[in-house]
Amino acid sequence: MQTSRPQTLSFEEYVKHDATSLAELVSNGDVTPAELLETAIARAEAVNPQLNAIVTPLFDKGRDMANQLPENGAFRGVPFLLKDLELEWAGTPLKSGSAGYKNYVSPTDSETVKRFKAAGLVFFGKTNTPEFGLTPYTESTLYGPAHNPWKLTHSPGGSSGGSAAAVAAGIVPAASGSDGGGSIRIPASCCGLFGLKPSRGRITLGPGFGELWNGAVTGHSLTRSVRDSARLLDVIAGGPTYRSLPGEPYGIAPPERPYSEEVGREPGKLRIAFSTQALMPGQVIDPECIKAVQEAARLLESLGHSLEEVPLPYEKSIITEGFFVPVLSETGATLRELEAYLGRAARRGDVELNTWAQARLAEGFSSADVAFQKRRWNTLNRSMGQLHATYDLFLTPTLPQPPIAIGAFQNSLAEQRLMKLVDSFGGLKYLKGSKTINDLAERLLGYISYTVVTNMTGQPSMSVPLHWSADDLPIGVMFAAKLGDEATLFRLAGQLEQAKPWFDKRPSL
Repeated sequence: MQTSRPQTLSFEEYVKHDATSLAELVSNGDVTPAELLETAIARAEAVNPQLNAIVTPLFDKGRDMANQLPENGAFRGVPFLLKDLELEWAGTPLKSGSAGYKNYVSPTDSETVKRFKAAGLVFFGKTNTPEFGLTPYTESTLYGPAHNPWKLTHSPGGSSGGSAAAVAAGIVPAASGSDGGGSIRIPASCCGLFGLKPSRGRITLGPGFGELWNGAVTGHSLTRSVRDSARLLDVIAGGPTYRSLPGEPYGIAPPERPYSEEVGREPGKLRIAFSTQALMPGQVIDPECIKAVQEAARLLESLGHSLEEVPLPYEKSIITEGFFVPVLSETGATLRELEAYLGRAARRGDVELNTWAQARLAEGFSSADVAFQKRRWNTLNRSMGQLHATYDLFLTPTLPQPPIAIGAFQNSLAEQRLMKLVDSFGGLKYLKGSKTINDLAERLLGYISYTVVTNMTGQPSMSVPLHWSADDLPIGVMFAAKLGDEATLFRLAGQLEQAKPWFDKRPSL
């Protein structure tokens, strides 16, 4: 006698699967998209009050979507979440973590959203992000902080912190992210996930944007498995033809084969440089982060790769000035876009104090200042190019410390007073180059000093969850490859996943 299929999939069974195997269950008729969605919603309702990962629940839209899926698709029926930044989903709010956009509703779909839809993914919510994705932690005034499922008093990182928390907690097997200074890799490290930033030009930001942050920003996803990341990149890069939209600001050669076919291929003997050197004066790299790299180096050697320790091929001002000044100008541009939407001049209450202060501080720099700092990106490109002339990959910590406590990077009283001074008459000239501003820049940019480099150069880079601290907090290690060489990263990641599996290591939440 034929047994009937259960009407729902239990969470205990659901969480054993990645997105690829959930799609296989749907394809085989073992479960329906609607049943998978209800399992995901039930998990969200159980844990999101503690996590604050999903800030715009869209459960009914997800239910409608699950009943109107394309017949084919690499991820048909798999529950998925969109980051509340940059990605337009027609008819839904897109607030970008800012009160200024609290009433904005997307009129159309971004191209990446169209490609996610064509793959059969089922969206049912938007995830927490800091205002305009400006910080490497997720604590906006509009939404409140997202919490790390490994330790609720700690941050899941940012700016894709809500997506990372949702994936780590088992709400979804994958969720969208974007990365302008580490915003996929940082939360991947903090939440024990795999996170890859693609090469510049690989993923369209269109049609709404050509480039953001001088080409530093790109999109992808956070996943628990390497193969999910590869297959999702195939989806949003436009495979199998790897088509680009008309008018794209960058062009890049298509891969030799789909990325999904790279996972499981032998990477060969790779030449890998590594460093745990601190970038900022007086900066201390946490011993656990150093240990993570050292353990990874030993593992890589045991797999037949060649490792050599090298100094960092760049110095701090390339980050504190070369990155910081152009991003300040981009914050100013973001406020001008907000003004165009509002149909009036932006007011202090439209955005957070730090966002407002950054935009005002940008006014203290001339266009020549910004252009000069942007030209310095070429210096970094050449330095990293020289490194990759000898080495296939560059290994560093993803972050200089384990996940931070929520609130650790909020302004001190002195910094808060300083930010308020920025908006006062004459404050800009006084503050430009001040010790407090420089200290604040070094503290925040020191936290992203490893990740931000490949945003400036455009190289692909991945954070791999190979280490957990003594108090069971995840710590990622980061690999950078030559521009356009995601294939080597996926081949190595697949090898590391087999050698030191992390998929079944989950928080107890």
